[in-house]
Amino acid sequence: MRKEQIVEVNDPPEYRYGQKVRSKKNVRNDGTFMGSEIGDVLVCKGDVGYINSIGTFLQQFYIYGVDFIDRGRMVGMRAKELELVEE
Repeated sequence: MRKEQIVEVNDPPEYRYGQKVRSKKNVRNDGTFMGSEIGDVLVCKGDVGYINSIGTFLQQFYIYGVDFIDRGRMVGMRAKELELVEE
């Protein structure tokens, strides 16, 4: 099945509110993050944050609002861009 055909929202979200997660990649501003220039790095690979909200995009994908407290930023990310941090 092609990636475009996968509908994540048919299954429960991979992460829950309050879970500690780590970014698996650098995330740059695509123009949707106010107060930062397009192309600026918002989150670096390895940054740790907490799931603050769970929404959907195009009725197909879950978008997790991750609060990166050390950076003072809340960034929307896909499950494939995150990994759970074991406590």
